[in-house]
Amino acid sequence: MNTPSKLDTDRAKALSERIWESEIVPALTEYIRIPNVSQGFDPAWREHGHMEKAVALIEGWCKKQPIVGLQVEVQRLDGRAPVILMELPGTSGGADTVLLYGHLDKQPEMTGWREDLGAWKPVREGDRLYGRGGADDGYSTFASLAALRLLQEQKVPHARCVVLIEAGEESGSPDLPAYIEALKERIGKPSLVVCLDSGCANYEQLWSTTSLRGMVGGTLRVDMLTEGVHSGGAGGIVPDTFRIAREVLSRVEEEKTGRILLGALHTEIPAARRAQVEASAGVLRDEVRGAFPWVSGAGPGERPVAELLLDRTWRPCLAIVGAEGLPEMAKAGNVLRPFTALKVSVRIPPHVDPAVATRALKETLEKDPPHGARVAFSAASGAWGWDAPPLAAWLEQATDAASRAFFGKPAMTMGEGGTIPFMAMLGERFPEAQFLITGVLGPQSNAHGPNEFLHIPVGKGLTCCVASVIAAHHARAR
Repeated sequence: MNTPSKLDTDRAKALSERIWESEIVPALTEYIRIPNVSQGFDPAWREHGHMEKAVALIEGWCKKQPIVGLQVEVQRLDGRAPVILMELPGTSGGADTVLLYGHLDKQPEMTGWREDLGAWKPVREGDRLYGRGGADDGYSTFASLAALRLLQEQKVPHARCVVLIEAGEESGSPDLPAYIEALKERIGKPSLVVCLDSGCANYEQLWSTTSLRGMVGGTLRVDMLTEGVHSGGAGGIVPDTFRIAREVLSRVEEEKTGRILLGALHTEIPAARRAQVEASAGVLRDEVRGAFPWVSGAGPGERPVAELLLDRTWRPCLAIVGAEGLPEMAKAGNVLRPFTALKVSVRIPPHVDPAVATRALKETLEKDPPHGARVAFSAASGAWGWDAPPLAAWLEQATDAASRAFFGKPAMTMGEGGTIPFMAMLGERFPEAQFLITGVLGPQSNAHGPNEFLHIPVGKGLTCCVASVIAAHHARAR
């Protein structure tokens, strides 16, 4: 009997549907209830035990999967968040390896959830499963193993598969390099890396991520007084520290446009990426403008869609994501405050060195402080962006075939504005590997913010696509 080299589409769809509805959605519902905030946001994560509870839930689910030969282990290094490592031997033996990656830690709750929703309150509404971490990135473990089940169920050959699920991605993956080094023999040398921690520009086809921005940032603090003073007595003489902070930030960012003024934070955009953006813009059109929860009348302006996509993926941008020194409005008296502190987050394009960008940011903010104020920028650790290697012909064909089979439309490529530190690490360690970076974070899914949701049908289709690409990876040299 001949061994099939690719999936039967109808059988794969049916099994993915069954696994998602009867196993994955119930498990994700329990996972969402666990407040396993990433260690960077919860210094007492060990004592609270939420991360261990999430690890135990996922480990238990994985061990119950009817995948012949699957090994499931929780790896622990002293003082570090655990990782889950799984191995499935290849059907033909050999060392050729597919590495599948995801993470199980979560962002904090964030405010602004709809009245009937909450970060740790799973709610299903039709195609959407609301709650923190379902889409970013709790589903990745379940979808990865479901893809392997699809292959085994149809006896489709595949290479050796390693699944690595970390617990610190939302904190910048501080523990991952140590695990990659400690587990290098177990991981091997993957020729294909599948990452399910990215996004999709719509819910109608398979989207592959071709680039990721890096990130730098830190705390900008402006001190003017040793203590607060009456604003009526001092106003006009003592400059407000918030105004000083605005003034020095204007050296970095043009207020009216958001354009970053520091050359060290920019890079030349490759022609190939510009061409991909133009193709994506032709498919998405006004979906780009409508992907976010704007208040009535707000929007990004009339810039062409392609330029908006480049702004989001290949140009730097700045955001103020936190503040100190500002009392709650109900407790705010008419006082000139002694200091203002702002948490600054800057997304940087691929190829920009975060150390160079941080140095330029610090020098620009601190030089020549207005009115002799004490201006200090305390930098946080930065992260490199990532630019995918040229796409192999077999992978380009495989992703397109998978998208047409399971979504009914051709595959598309896009850059992403976020950061996945693991990709830069792997790109450096395995420069010859091919990458399928994809995910379920589509329009209004709102990862990191309120009302995050997982689009379940995309998860089902993506599971089939991953299985199909792994099958094509095995068949590529035969």
